[in-house]
Amino acid sequence: MVRVLLVDDDSMVRLGLATVLGAGRDIEVVGEAADGAEALAAVARLRPDVVLMDIRMPGMDGLAATEALRAVAGGPAVIVLTTFDTDAHILRALRAGASGFLLKDTPPLEIIDAVRRVAAGESMLSPSVVGKLIEHVVRDEDRADRTDRVARARSMLGRLTGREREVAEAVGQGLSNAEISVELFMSVATVKAYVSRLLTKMECANRVQVAILVHDARG
Repeated sequence: MVRVLLVDDDSMVRLGLATVLGAGRDIEVVGEAADGAEALAAVARLRPDVVLMDIRMPGMDGLAATEALRAVAGGPAVIVLTTFDTDAHILRALRAGASGFLLKDTPPLEIIDAVRRVAAGESMLSPSVVGKLIEHVVRDEDRADRTDRVARARSMLGRLTGREREVAEAVGQGLSNAEISVELFMSVATVKAYVSRLLTKMECANRVQVAILVHDARG
């Protein structure tokens, strides 16, 4: 069973999500929280595998809570919830270690699929979405900050061997382990081993952060 914690200050949103996830026989909603502080306490108590986290909440918001959760080794995967797909806060959450985001009007089956994929360690963001987010934020980003991000990303990619770089680029394209296996002619187990090495070498919490670095490195 995939254990899920729902975090949103709107009780009706939590009810709707609980109803949707209840249709997944392999998914169990183990708890709810109304803000980031409650979420941290609930995670410590309930040990969920995945947290669906609203970004904008009173008190401790979803960004601060996500950063706190992802700063601890072995913490749950986080999917942030938002109303706007160009919200600049989304990219900050992804950089902090969130595994992806969902719009609150996402169809039920896609929500269930997203939870399953994230619980399995897969990415749930297409490269076009990552690119769109980065382009949106860059418009308002300080030029010096952007230069620093590009330099850091290129430095991280520079640590990789040629084969590791190929796998990183494939992850940046949003490919699954099975798709990378076919693309690069290696077994799925080998792909998993490469991805694990990438996360360590590039100091990334998950595949989404690898994809962001790949996009950042392109300048």
